[in-house]
Amino acid sequence: MVNKERVLKEFFELVQVPCSTRNERQIADILKAKLTELGLEVSEDNVGEKIGGNAGNVFGYLKGNTPALRLMFSAHMDCVEPCTGVKPQLKDGIITSDGTTILGADDKAGVVAILEAIRQIKEQNLKHGDIQVIFTASEEGGINGSKNMDPKDLKADFGYVLDSSGVPGEIITMAPGQYKITTVVKGKTAHAGLAPENGLNAIMLASKAFADISQGRIDEETTANVGLISGGTATNVVPDEVKVVSEARSRNADKLEAQVKKMVDHIESTIKANGGQADITVAKAYDPYVLDENSDVVKIAKKAVEAIGLKVVTKGTGGGADANFYNAYGLPSAVLAVGMTKVHTKEEFIKEEHLYDTANVVLSIIKTVAN
Repeated sequence: MVNKERVLKEFFELVQVPCSTRNERQIADILKAKLTELGLEVSEDNVGEKIGGNAGNVFGYLKGNTPALRLMFSAHMDCVEPCTGVKPQLKDGIITSDGTTILGADDKAGVVAILEAIRQIKEQNLKHGDIQVIFTASEEGGINGSKNMDPKDLKADFGYVLDSSGVPGEIITMAPGQYKITTVVKGKTAHAGLAPENGLNAIMLASKAFADISQGRIDEETTANVGLISGGTATNVVPDEVKVVSEARSRNADKLEAQVKKMVDHIESTIKANGGQADITVAKAYDPYVLDENSDVVKIAKKAVEAIGLKVVTKGTGGGADANFYNAYGLPSAVLAVGMTKVHTKEEFIKEEHLYDTANVVLSIIKTVAN
């Protein structure tokens, strides 16, 4: 079993390191040093340069000491704001921030679990196959670290991404793909007081188009949302342009394509019918994935969770993660729950026991593959 005192100490250490998206240099250097100390071959790619950040994805590789399937474990380095000045608190088995920042269990809970599992196999001289560790940059706000990595850098047969809410033992085997739909609605400008009849209000056009668009929960695996709107210059000017950004997600690729088409067709037809113009850009964010329950990546995880007495749950999710890109690159990857709760808020917390359970899950997966 893992060293609880060490896990807790390292978690407290890492959540206090500023790690804003595209500004992960400090945490990247710390993690590279830790991996090097553990005897892994360590490298960093140039993704930071590609996306305007100051750190790339950090890779560690540990050569196995017994023939076994090659494993990959991944977690992301960055956090949402506010993540500077985190002051972790432990009370009655619950870890929180002081309420002025997020905690950062998303995703330092995943990071410390991976590090502790590697320490355990080294200290106990356990049998293990080749293990690749990937700490990704800029996962928040677009999964940009894995999205922009070179798939040739992946060196495993299957992998696990430690980056989900839920109780350790939960295995995410299905996740949606996502499209972003950016609509620029164009009307005609005019003075709102002197000659409003000469204008065509782009905000009103957008309102008509999006008021009854298909959105929210479409079905059990498909969602859509209208998330951002910007436009207008002053109250005395009829706005001639407004931008609306929406999205669609589904774990079913055909349903996703159909939902996007339905939204785009509705927007275009409504704007045109009211005399305006809609310039629409559709961009794929990532593909969905569904893992076979009989695949190695799922069977091994189930066996490992059972081996340490935790409850096995396989489920789908509505969010994307680095696993979406790993799967798209041909590396079967499941997401593992780490216990983080109310993520992306100042109320974020994690149970102390879930830190230890997550590390034990990782260690059990390594043992299961090697034995």
